[in-house]
Amino acid sequence: MVAGVPGSLVGECVCARFVDRVEGTLVGGMTHARVRLRTWITGEAASGAILLAAAMVALVWANSPWREGYAELVALQVGPSALHLDLSLGAWAADGLLAVFFFVVGVELKHEFRAGSLSNPREAAVPMLAALGGMAVPAVFYVLVASVMGEPAALAGWAIPTATDIAFALAVLAVFGRGLPLALRTFLLTLAVVDDLLAIVVIAVFYTDTVRLAPLAAVVASLIVFRLLVTSRFARVWFLIPVALVAWWFMHESGVHATVAGVLLGFCVPATAVHGEPVPRTVAYEHRVRPISAGIALPMFAFFSAGVTVVGTDVGDILSSPIVIGIVVGLVAGKVIGVLGVAALITRFTRFRLPQGIGVRDLVGVGLLTGIGFTVALLVAELSFPGGADLAGAKVAILLASLIAAVLAAISLRWDARRAREPDMNRDGVADDIDAFIGSDEAGGRS
Repeated sequence: MVAGVPGSLVGECVCARFVDRVEGTLVGGMTHARVRLRTWITGEAASGAILLAAAMVALVWANSPWREGYAELVALQVGPSALHLDLSLGAWAADGLLAVFFFVVGVELKHEFRAGSLSNPREAAVPMLAALGGMAVPAVFYVLVASVMGEPAALAGWAIPTATDIAFALAVLAVFGRGLPLALRTFLLTLAVVDDLLAIVVIAVFYTDTVRLAPLAAVVASLIVFRLLVTSRFARVWFLIPVALVAWWFMHESGVHATVAGVLLGFCVPATAVHGEPVPRTVAYEHRVRPISAGIALPMFAFFSAGVTVVGTDVGDILSSPIVIGIVVGLVAGKVIGVLGVAALITRFTRFRLPQGIGVRDLVGVGLLTGIGFTVALLVAELSFPGGADLAGAKVAILLASLIAAVLAAISLRWDARRAREPDMNRDGVADDIDAFIGSDEAGGRS
């Protein structure tokens, strides 16, 4: 949940009631059961578990005696051909459902830039620069592997190991980072959202073959209308959703990947309270849409994208391909080296410092967490390779590397949590005053 969203049950009720009022759907109050369900679905551990379960179901089905049924389901085409939307279910998951996820990312980024962890350049500098390192180094590692192994065609996947999966990374931190300063979660969230923003830029710039200007101009017009509606006193869901769908369709027609529309729509939502409302609409809309993203959009995308079939193939050939080796090296080694190396250099040679209570040693676990590439990495893999053995190998590599990174991160986090902490972990000359820890029920005690 983005910074600023109240964490107590009462706070959840207040925010949820406000969201329902904004959307015009308040029909008798928010029940405690509904609040608890929403809180559970959007919880870091639960959302990660749902995502993992969807991926596991796809993997099992894709390698079962009924694997042809899975392939037929993914390839099943639905939608009106007149609008060029006769897409396969797999394409709908990547282009349509992920747009919901990227809308949440856009709203979250807008809030963080205006009122959250990215609003103070001095505090945001280290995680933002670490995110750059965490994208550049894996890409370099991948290119080196592909070049050394003499596979020019593999270079198309250079951006695959640059992505970080926010949901999985936060889930692993919530489970295995208990007892570490809560500021470490904020650092990871800041790094991850900047990583996602950069990944969106990469998709828009490097994975767009042709751009049609007329539909792109229509996207801009749709965004202006959406902005006027979403900032007005009379913002209602039945006005906003049709305009958002129109913007998404025009983006799809323009040649730019349709999920970029989700981010741009998220950026249109005001990050300050308007019309006397109790919370910014970025908080309200994030609170409302996140359950759909975490409970439906991401799991469905994982289900349609993670089901790679390895039965009947030479696993040795797959694992020895430059695509697989490059992705695994990039995600497992490149990410942690990029994040840790840049953060260490920045804090060593500039005035920028880590947040109170966090030392460079804590970033080993964070760097490994960023190696969990899953969702966005799978999307980039599908954009990089049209299909066949290359795409299958890329997906196998993403799943394998994400698993390795998650296990190593869990071990590192538990080891870090058990070690004694110094009085001034961030070396800023001021003794740390920390009373909030990951896993604490209240911000004043260690669980």
